[in-house]
Amino acid sequence: MNSIWRHFTGLIWLAVIVAGVWLALDAITALSLFSLVSLWLVVYHTCKLYALDQWLRNGYPSPAAVPDGAGVWGEVFIRLARFVRRYDKECLHLNISLDRLQRATSAMPEGIVILGEAGQIEWCNLAAEQHLGLNLKMDAGQHITRMVRQAQFVAYLNSGDFNKPLIIKQLRSQDILLSLQLVPYGDREKLLISRDITRFEKIEIMRRDFIANVSHELRTPLTVIGGFLETLLDENRISGKMEKNALELMAHQATRMQRLVEDLLTLSRLENTQNTLCEESVDVVKLLRGLHQEARSLSAGRHVITLNILSDAMVLGSEDELRSAFGNLVSNAVRYTPEGGKISLNWTLEKGKGLFYVQDTGIGIESEYIPRLTERFYRVDRSRSRETGGTGLGLAIVKHVLNRHQASLEIASELGVGSTFRIKFPASRVLPVAPGAAVLSTAASEEAS
Repeated sequence: MNSIWRHFTGLIWLAVIVAGVWLALDAITALSLFSLVSLWLVVYHTCKLYALDQWLRNGYPSPAAVPDGAGVWGEVFIRLARFVRRYDKECLHLNISLDRLQRATSAMPEGIVILGEAGQIEWCNLAAEQHLGLNLKMDAGQHITRMVRQAQFVAYLNSGDFNKPLIIKQLRSQDILLSLQLVPYGDREKLLISRDITRFEKIEIMRRDFIANVSHELRTPLTVIGGFLETLLDENRISGKMEKNALELMAHQATRMQRLVEDLLTLSRLENTQNTLCEESVDVVKLLRGLHQEARSLSAGRHVITLNILSDAMVLGSEDELRSAFGNLVSNAVRYTPEGGKISLNWTLEKGKGLFYVQDTGIGIESEYIPRLTERFYRVDRSRSRETGGTGLGLAIVKHVLNRHQASLEIASELGVGSTFRIKFPASRVLPVAPGAAVLSTAASEEAS
């Protein structure tokens, strides 16, 4: 309150003086004095306002450039000078921090591009300029799709799903492979991170080629060995029980190695980026009936196996690959379900998506092991896998096949109760029933004798 009255002290004294002149002399003299003083105050405040305006227009370069003033204006200018000094210090700290951040990101091997809300380039480091062919001075403010003119990247940007990186080849050099991933942050802004994965891809190709070549070279000698062992066993030329057991064990292991080689070759084909997916209309019902018969043969009457078909819908994809994926799930259910257990093969539609699932009353899997089941050669119990003849590659093959078909695998299991393996196909891969075809309204169930 005292501060407010202090600002009006001059006006109060002016009013007192004018009143005294009015009483001592006359009204005209008093009003003339009041007008002159008021005019001087207007000119004074106008000059100070002009000085403040000029200072603001010039960008208030420093506290020393703040205009001088007395009274109220002096206090205002002092506060402005303090504000400018504080602002300059904060700007200095921010500039130092920004410079350190830019130097740190510039030293990173990954390319980093800061994109604005509309996808325009705001900043990028040197690695990003090399990876994407950018020039920050010339391309700042340009939309990223004008600089990275690849349909895959445009579709990735518009999809809004940035959980997985996009692998593309560099425009300037097709020998360089880049991994691009968008990371949303802040208020609808994004970071575009680019990595040169050419070296890792070459190593991966060498690994795949090595496995494929070794597997291919092992196939012929294993076939020969297995053939001769079967011949010796069939002709009953071995009289001793010990020798016969040894031959049977050798034949069993040779067969197991042949399955392992075949699975390795299958994985190599699936991982080969040059091996494009051969798409066709797959009759899932026919495929499952064939797998149902194979499961009954593998079970040899030890299980109750049912086939439940609730839809005639077909799937767009590779029949051979889907047979391999479905077959692995079915054979696993037979292998890991004790005698007398129940196994069901099911095909239906769920909200327009294709759903195939295998349900069994087998030994089950503990929940902690489920996330790693699709890793190659991963086994929950190695001794159990050897007894059942598994190679440890079945679910890895399933995962690769489903990735090629944009499908997903869901696993639910309870130890000692059983397991359910569910394959979901996107609606885009589900083909409608052909006109005139009979649609199944009830479950078609076939039970093993």
